[in-house]
Amino acid sequence: MTDTRRLRIGVLGAGQIAQAAHFESCVKAHNAELFAICDVAEDLLGRMAVMHQPRRTFTDYDAMLADPEVEAVIVATSDPFHVEASLKALAAGKHVLCEKPMAMSVEEAERLRDAVAATDLVLHVGHMKRYDGGIEAAKDFVDEEIGEIIALKAWYCDSTHRYTMTDAVQPTIVTSAGSRKPSGDPKADRQRYLMLAHGSHLVDTARYLVGDITTVHAHYSERSGIRCWFVDVGFANGALGHLDLTVAVRMDWHEGFQLYGENGSVVAKTFNPWYYKASEVDIFRERDATSYRPLAADGHFYRRQVEGFADAVLTGALARGATAEDGVASVRAMVAIAQSVREKRAVTLAEAAGAV
Repeated sequence: MTDTRRLRIGVLGAGQIAQAAHFESCVKAHNAELFAICDVAEDLLGRMAVMHQPRRTFTDYDAMLADPEVEAVIVATSDPFHVEASLKALAAGKHVLCEKPMAMSVEEAERLRDAVAATDLVLHVGHMKRYDGGIEAAKDFVDEEIGEIIALKAWYCDSTHRYTMTDAVQPTIVTSAGSRKPSGDPKADRQRYLMLAHGSHLVDTARYLVGDITTVHAHYSERSGIRCWFVDVGFANGALGHLDLTVAVRMDWHEGFQLYGENGSVVAKTFNPWYYKASEVDIFRERDATSYRPLAADGHFYRRQVEGFADAVLTGALARGATAEDGVASVRAMVAIAQSVREKRAVTLAEAAGAV
């Protein structure tokens, strides 16, 4: 059911992530509206407008920000544009849902976090896995019942068959020669790009479930075209962690975690996100020696992310979404992992600085 009061959202960027996720999410959300689309490529903008029917379109970002009826912006641009686009939106008094990673360096992330703190505006980062109903159930069990957390093992392993799968279920992505692109190729340095694109999900899920990461000791291998990070993690609450980021495994998509606690455990299998299928999460309670698996039937976590963002803006509700502080912590952890690989030693997050 659609709410009477809906957050009027303008989406900046009509590229792949907007086409595959954000446009539809705003259209389907019960408490938000796809009010505007902005892209410099007029041909692409026109096609997206016909398909998704926003009330307004813009080829100039400043013009969209100057529209008093636009209340919030989804920054769905290439990664190098995230910080400046978000800062401009905040300066114009707009709430922001910024795609992950929030920034490319610790300093950029902190700059954006500080800008948010100087306003009464909401900024969330697009770590949409927090709205996976299975992972939500695991988080609730952690918060309410598991007691002291002992250890987490988590993995994110992209598959060589990933695009065979996604091409079958995603809409055909429309491109334009007129789209704005960052200088250079952000994907040229594959080690850096894959950490930002995929490692950001793995790190945020670990933090979401267990809490702040304090140290990392990463080992990196690149063999047979496969890049693999094994990262030993120390959490602020004393829990141990092990993170496995491997791209790309010669098997099906392989993502999930095992979480061990004082009063129970959680084992999760997470699917390719474009299946819109919630994680299969088996939660075991020690007190009655019983396990259960929530169905979590609503697997559209991109739409649920928009709804959580809109709730935070419209009602002040405490949302599951990643905040600017979470965005900084994620970037800092990835920088620390990259530094640990280079220097072949354990690195504290407090000393991490610079870019991934």
